Amino acid sequence: MPAALTLTHWGHACVRLERDGRCLVLDPGSFGDLSVLGDADAVLVTHDHPDHVAADELVAAVSARPGLEVWAPGPLVDRLAEEGAPRDRLHVAAGGDRFTAAGFDVRVTGEQHAVIHPDVPRIANVAYLVEDVLLHPGDSFTPPPDGATVDVLLVPVAGPWMKVAEAVDYVRAVRPRLAVPIHDAILSDAGRALVDRLVGGLGGAQEYRRLTAAEPLVYEPPVR
Repeated sequence: MPAALTLTHWGHACVRLERDGRCLVLDPGSFGDLSVLGDADAVLVTHDHPDHVAADELVAAVSARPGLEVWAPGPLVDRLAEEGAPRDRLHVAAGGDRFTAAGFDVRVTGEQHAVIHPDVPRIANVAYLVEDVLLHPGDSFTPPPDGATVDVLLVPVAGPWMKVAEAVDYVRAVRPRLAVPIHDAILSDAGRALVDRLVGGLGGAQEYRRLTAAEPLVYEPPVR
């Protein structure tokens, strides 16, 4: 039987996965709680926006902890190296890649950030499918790789590049067993309640669950 993993939400787009004493962190940005980096074994970053990567703090963490490795799109890897992160522990993540990070199997898909406005240049954005069950799309509505079945979708629910109807349609397209809302730092409590009613009510996931800060969710992957 596949081993259980523990998922916690550390604010905005940042989540942490734990299994067998190892920690994988995704998108530790400036809108989240950056203490999550304290015992991370590996970090995955979807794209180079400050709400998804706090570059100074990540460079400091990689420099201070010899075992910590980072995967990110190529332009961000170059920037982190220029800012002092050890280059041998920075890895380029591009669509089609597959690797192991902190003991977790990771598949990479996607290429670009969603359109914010025609006048705003698009940057590289990748999505990460972890253990073939959990998908973090960054700032995009990237579908899973062909043939993949997503059990847990980390669904963005607010941002200057999206509207709530797109989040609903994304959940409908991916058809996860569990949808967990992320990317919501710009919302008030009333706004979170509204998007939860809409995305949770209309998306069609078997379960829609908002996680409070650092609330652990133990997830048992299905036997396939």
